[in-house]
Amino acid sequence: MTADAQKPVTVTALAKLKARGERIAVLTAYDAAFAEVLEKAGVEVILIGDSLGMAIQGRDSTLAVTLEQMAYHTACVARGCRRPLVVADMPFLSDSSTERTLLNAGRLMQAGARMVKLEGGARQLPGVAQLAAHGIPVCGHLGLLPQSVHRLGGYRVQGRAEREAHRLLEEAQALEEAGAQLLVLECVPAALAARVSAEREIPVIGIGAGGGCDGQVLVLYDLLGLTPRPPAFAKDFLARGGSIEGAVAAYVEAVKAGTFPSEAQTLA
Repeated sequence: MTADAQKPVTVTALAKLKARGERIAVLTAYDAAFAEVLEKAGVEVILIGDSLGMAIQGRDSTLAVTLEQMAYHTACVARGCRRPLVVADMPFLSDSSTERTLLNAGRLMQAGARMVKLEGGARQLPGVAQLAAHGIPVCGHLGLLPQSVHRLGGYRVQGRAEREAHRLLEEAQALEEAGAQLLVLECVPAALAARVSAEREIPVIGIGAGGGCDGQVLVLYDLLGLTPRPPAFAKDFLARGGSIEGAVAAYVEAVKAGTFPSEAQTLA
């Protein structure tokens, strides 16, 4: 194992991976045991997603997940790994003002996160700038916003219309300029996601956004084939990996090699 492979992953390290054209492997986790598995497989970023509401709480959306629950699961994950960058979602309405955003992001950082993720574009700019000014690393999230699923009318691809695509490009630039150091694009047409990745200096992580992004993220339970109705962009790696460890390793290898997502997991 090289010295770099033993060092904790930082936002600077992720930027260097993008500059070298090396893809970034990201997965969700919600406890220490899975965090250890992901670390051993070489995952660079572990996201404690509010997806836990659907993945492990059995809910039909992420909206009921609380800050206390996010802090609890963040602490669990942080105790289970040392190297990956631990990123925690800001749950629904925890970022409704710049003051709340700063206070609640601080709670997640104290629980063990090394970055927080905010859903949305223009409305998040003051909060992103506030967090950056206080030394808190920020990941943006554009495209399909699960916390806004009712306003969006369901879980649908975003950015197909020219006006939507233009707004997404502008918001990606604005988030970077406000201080975001990572960006997730969810359920965005592959060509649009590739353009965002090419135009932005910060790494862009796709989920249902094609292979042109700087990295990929999946919900761990989708990867393991445990989701009854998985999204079209997911893939069951356990079917061929033979074990949980093998499935996660196969995912990392596929992301690094650029074979995931394939055309079958790409949204037009």
